[in-house]
Amino acid sequence: MSISAPKGTKDVTILESYKWHYIEDVIRREVAKFGYRESRTPVFENTELFLRGVGDTTDIVQKEMYTFEDKGGRSITLKPEGTAGAVRSFVENSLYANAQPTKMYYLNCPVFRYERPQAGRLREHHQFGIEVFGSTAPSIDAEVISVAKSLLDKMEIKGIALNINSIGCPVCRPAYHEVLKDYLRGNLDKLCKTCNERFETNPLRILDCKEEGCQIVVKDAPKMIDHLCDDCQNHFDELQKILKILKIEYAINPMIVRGLDYYTKTVFEFIATGIGAQGTVCGGGRYDGLVAEIGGPEMPGIGFGMGMERLLLVMESQGLIIKEPALYEVFICTAGEPARMKAIEMVSALRQGGIKADLDHMGRSLKAQMKFADKCGAGHVVVMGDDELESGIIRLKDMKANQEIELTIEELIGALSRN
Repeated sequence: MSISAPKGTKDVTILESYKWHYIEDVIRREVAKFGYRESRTPVFENTELFLRGVGDTTDIVQKEMYTFEDKGGRSITLKPEGTAGAVRSFVENSLYANAQPTKMYYLNCPVFRYERPQAGRLREHHQFGIEVFGSTAPSIDAEVISVAKSLLDKMEIKGIALNINSIGCPVCRPAYHEVLKDYLRGNLDKLCKTCNERFETNPLRILDCKEEGCQIVVKDAPKMIDHLCDDCQNHFDELQKILKILKIEYAINPMIVRGLDYYTKTVFEFIATGIGAQGTVCGGGRYDGLVAEIGGPEMPGIGFGMGMERLLLVMESQGLIIKEPALYEVFICTAGEPARMKAIEMVSALRQGGIKADLDHMGRSLKAQMKFADKCGAGHVVVMGDDELESGIIRLKDMKANQEIELTIEELIGALSRN
């Protein structure tokens, strides 16, 4: 009986990993321009981190986390999102003691959520994210948004819309909660079971419900953006001013609240068309109380997460082709055992010289070796038999130009090697 991958997981095979490499290379180059450095945190954390950080009233904590007891009786959870682990690392390693701001990113961070697999978001999927600590300035909010836009532009993704909102802070949000609950109280029978549970614990999340009945109810609900305190309003106004300076187009969407309890003030999403209802490619926002909540000092933060699988799905839907690199730059085709032994030596020398090279390991005929080399995308093919071995002169064929030249074995290695 064959064993399949668990539901909601997917292999990245050797036939498609080059697409991931392309995106990873773009990300590393772009974030370096903004001064971000890589952080790597464990795949699993103590469950308490997510109860305190993500919020025990969120769907993630209540329904979606992969939580288990280890052999020592400790409650362990596979990471359901990247920010909490990054904040824990920031606090535990006392990075707050350094000159601020601290800018970090994580790449291909495995994220685990027990939910119905969606387009581009499986039960195990992977996120790229950035986090910035130490600054309350709206300019850093704009920079975080700018990083995301720079990446999407560099990958030539079209039809991306930036939606922004402010969800206030602990000063102004409690009063808004009461206003919102007053509006919703007469419509509880029209809300889904989950939103009825949210009514007392997390009413803001009702605005984000995707159930049709709930969307109808909240369509005319009071908006947080109309109940901001002066500090939140000034922050949001300056963010918009800077986005205009940066020529980043945006729309204010008061229904964006994000799904995690730690967000304050700025929240945003980059939404793509063409992949169905789950069109959010990137989402994030400010979380000024999270560092202190996890045990660190009072220190503001902001960041975003971008799903790698969903990003690839959007690129595919738009017909963006990531060119597969050639497997080999040089392939040596041989006839006869002495020539094959010499080819083994030559391939080793070419590899030491920084060249991707190989020879046949399957006992193919010379004609079949040529076909295989072409299939692998080899830029150059060397043909070597007894005659070439005896004379020391070999033929090097440029596959793209369809031209051949003759040269010695020593000249071949010298001409193609990179060091």
